[in-house]
Amino acid sequence: MLGGLLSKTLLLLFGYAMPAFECFKTVEARPNDAHMLRFWCQYWIIVAMVIAFESLISWMPMYGEIKLAFFVYLWYPKTKGSDVVYDTFLRPIVMQYEPNIEHRLLHLRAKSGQLLSFYVKNFADKGTAFFMDVLRYVVSDKAEGSNLEVTPPPPLSL
Repeated sequence: MLGGLLSKTLLLLFGYAMPAFECFKTVEARPNDAHMLRFWCQYWIIVAMVIAFESLISWMPMYGEIKLAFFVYLWYPKTKGSDVVYDTFLRPIVMQYEPNIEHRLLHLRAKSGQLLSFYVKNFADKGTAFFMDVLRYVVSDKAEGSNLEVTPPPPLSL
């Protein structure tokens, strides 16, 4: 069992950084290589799905190590796990539910846009008023504090 920090570091290196660089090299050096572009798209789709459902499965013992091994399996040249996982599991499920997923995503996108505009408007209105109230309070507190005269203590009587 790897330590938490070591597991996370290896996951960042071998699960994200190295595949991202390999994907970059494919896009820049071999933009016409459709097979490799498809491979890396499949990899990132699977990674996104794992991250999306991570809260449901992260309770498992040794989850970090399993996730690291799975990500390496996905991109390792001899296994080409991305092709296997995508074609065997992910593609059939997504194709079956694609219309429903698309409908829900469009609905979610519309609702999130409305929610965002509501919060931006309210923050702009109320946030400005709140900021001005705080600023007035700070300025008035400093002004009152600077005009205070310090009275000396009464003399000690013996």
